Amino acid sequence: MNSFKKIYYILIVFIALVAVLLIVSVLPIPGNYRIMAVQSGSMEPVIKTGSIVIVRPVPQSDYYKIGDIITFKETNKTRTSITHRIYDIKVSEGKPSYITKGDANNSPDRREITEKEVIGKVLFSVPYIGYLVDFVQKPIGFALIIIIPAVIIIGGELKKIKKELQKDKK
Repeated sequence: MNSFKKIYYILIVFIALVAVLLIVSVLPIPGNYRIMAVQSGSMEPVIKTGSIVIVRPVPQSDYYKIGDIITFKETNKTRTSITHRIYDIKVSEGKPSYITKGDANNSPDRREITEKEVIGKVLFSVPYIGYLVDFVQKPIGFALIIIIPAVIIIGGELKKIKKELQKDKK
């Protein structure tokens, strides 16, 4: 197999994996894994800016613990999510609230996080892929991620058709 075909297949598999991961992460399945891009350096060096984090809610029978890295919703209008480590836990009327802190930050976050705001626990992160995920979510990135593979596939099929037509002429 020549190098062009290897690159072609690697590109197709990579695009398919990214597409499947993005689709699965947005399906409304309870307890579903979510893929989220990290946009700040507050958790460096553990989680680098531009990484993606794979997040999964912890079942209610288990609990989040001090030291767990969690992702939670921001309550302001932008609805961004934040990924920080649990620094302390307070329990009031049997309900926990979490005090979080970014590893690179000097002090804990001011706001306590309720259990309802927690999206899930970070299972692992993959550096730099978040830049690609952010790009794909923009119209130009989405168009390129569809158009480039389509052109490659159509070009390959047109070459096959041309070869078959040339065989028929001979």
